[in-house]
Amino acid sequence: MGAGSSISFKDDSGRESTMDLEAVHPRDLAAASPWRVFRWRHGQAHYSGWYWSATTGGHVVYESRLELARLLLADFDPRVATIAAQPFCVTAEVVGARRRHVPDFLLLDVDGVVTVVNVKPADQLARPKVATALTWAGEVFARRGWRHEVWSGAPQVVLSNVRFLAAYRYPDRVDAATVSWIERQVATSAVLGDLENWDTSAAGDVRAAALHLVWRGVFRIDLEAPLSAGTTLERVA
Repeated sequence: MGAGSSISFKDDSGRESTMDLEAVHPRDLAAASPWRVFRWRHGQAHYSGWYWSATTGGHVVYESRLELARLLLADFDPRVATIAAQPFCVTAEVVGARRRHVPDFLLLDVDGVVTVVNVKPADQLARPKVATALTWAGEVFARRGWRHEVWSGAPQVVLSNVRFLAAYRYPDRVDAATVSWIERQVATSAVLGDLENWDTSAAGDVRAAALHLVWRGVFRIDLEAPLSAGTTLERVA
């Protein structure tokens, strides 16, 4: 398996291209339109929507709250350079049968490393149909030299912190001068509440700017502890 695998993807106009998996360039997949057409209807079981990504500077679609959670973490990761949802359909022969698979996300990092992400609730991973699809797809991606991640969730406090920080991802919604001031003032570390006390007349602007810098990866925090005025921001070297 692997040899003879093909991959299909769509451009912005919806035109479909199919080629050998070994020949496709990850940049083409990262720029692809979602393979499936997303529809919203009253009473549907899953939760779909569009998320504005600071990484891509545009909207990325998701089909469930679990996918949205993984999308948030990808957008927050400073090493992720590109995010694409439902980026392609891979076809391969598995035990004499032709199989097709559409992954949930493709992540391209700053070094060009490709990660194909499949988001599945933990209680579905043992289902034979799901397990088989993830196994053969993972083998195909590994032969192409791509990472394959099956993601089922993260600690709740981590997700809560990242969701909160996501409110500060928009660069045009924070004061640029305050952002620059904090970057100049904090060379190693600072406590968030102390930063706000440096200028109590503009504590809200200082908080927003500081959390925007956390989102950008200029500072890091302990994501496993609830975010508060006592949170320490450490400058990333």
